[in-house]
Amino acid sequence: MRVLLSALLLLFTLLPPLAEAAETPAVPAPSWAEVRKHRVRQLLPSAMTRANVDAWVVVCRENANDPLAVHVGGENASAPAAFLFLRQGEQLRSVALSPEGEAKALRDVGLHDEVVSLPRGTDLFAQMAEHLGRAKPRRIALNFSENMSVADGLSSSQLKRLTAALPAALRQRLVSSEELVTEWLSIKLPEEVEVMRRAAVLTAQLEEEAYRQVVPGKTRDSDVARFLKRRMAELSVTDGWAPDQNPNVNSGPDRGHSHATDRVIQPGDFIQTDFGIAVQGRWVTDIQRFAYVLAPGETKPSPEALAKWEKAKKGSRVALAAIKPGARGWDVDKAQRDWMREAGSEFVMWGTGHPVGYWAHDVGPALSGAQKGLPAKGTSARIIRPGQVFAFDGFFAWKLPTEGETKTISVEEMAVVTESGAEYLIPPQEELILIPSKG
Repeated sequence: MRVLLSALLLLFTLLPPLAEAAETPAVPAPSWAEVRKHRVRQLLPSAMTRANVDAWVVVCRENANDPLAVHVGGENASAPAAFLFLRQGEQLRSVALSPEGEAKALRDVGLHDEVVSLPRGTDLFAQMAEHLGRAKPRRIALNFSENMSVADGLSSSQLKRLTAALPAALRQRLVSSEELVTEWLSIKLPEEVEVMRRAAVLTAQLEEEAYRQVVPGKTRDSDVARFLKRRMAELSVTDGWAPDQNPNVNSGPDRGHSHATDRVIQPGDFIQTDFGIAVQGRWVTDIQRFAYVLAPGETKPSPEALAKWEKAKKGSRVALAAIKPGARGWDVDKAQRDWMREAGSEFVMWGTGHPVGYWAHDVGPALSGAQKGLPAKGTSARIIRPGQVFAFDGFFAWKLPTEGETKTISVEEMAVVTESGAEYLIPPQEELILIPSKG
């Protein structure tokens, strides 16, 4: 793992640098094992306090594991194992109830305060009930959720067996872990933000590199996507989201989240590349870069094209200014919607932004919900906190000649929330990338 990260840092220096890349500090990359320990010890107790839960139980097993197994040390579970996090005042104690075959390996990991080795044939759920009974928690979080897939890892059979094992009093204290998972995973440690910052530099750099390959009238959107896929393989980074949709290169009308098509890039096109990479398969990026294809003999875009770009860019700045501790995700979206109306933009159905980190669409406040003037609800009503990272767009959209078609410039950048506001993870795109056409 350390060798891979060292190679990635070396590649950052060997690739043709962006103008702003030299300002990005080279920070030694942390190991996931160490980061995970810090997250459990530094962030989980306060997250449990905010979520008002005293115990969190995660059940892990092979082949159909809980989505959060890697975050609690259960990624190598074979026979079912349980991980209990018990809060007592300001203190947190973690207990792993493990089949004896994996107990030593779990002790070696060193994540949990206690690893209980269970002989073969032991009733895991009875053991869970016994430990919870001794802890006497007021509220017990389990991974079931109607709204959040990553907090919905407990199977119906596991829930049935656990509730049957618990005394009636504890059964009444079971709650969804959705609030806890949001409070914990949405906040990233400073060392995680630094990994994402370096990855963001590489993401933007590769998009600019891809645009330098474009030959108007010849290059297809799918050619640009294939170039980026090849570069990812060369650099040993993986996809930030579904491989078939990453990158999404689009020089034509709006298509939403989709794959790149075989459309041939033409003079006058705005090209949108929505692209994200994963480093160590753990931390991901989500950044867009826009290019404009000049007509033969042109040296700069038309005033109309430049005006559209500037309006979209201003939307990004408006959104960034609204991202601050204590604000809701809805408030950020509302700030941008107000600017879009002032700028004369067509309606855009997509929200302004979303959390990003372990997934491209991570858990946390959604920067959306104000599209149709409705009040804040759901994830858009969540409060923004320091340490959260967002990918967000500056929007400007206009109608195309074909009925029902629009084109949207969505200047997508990444930002981390600070104690007083938010700052771009890397310097944002200021100018359109210009692609010349041969006369």
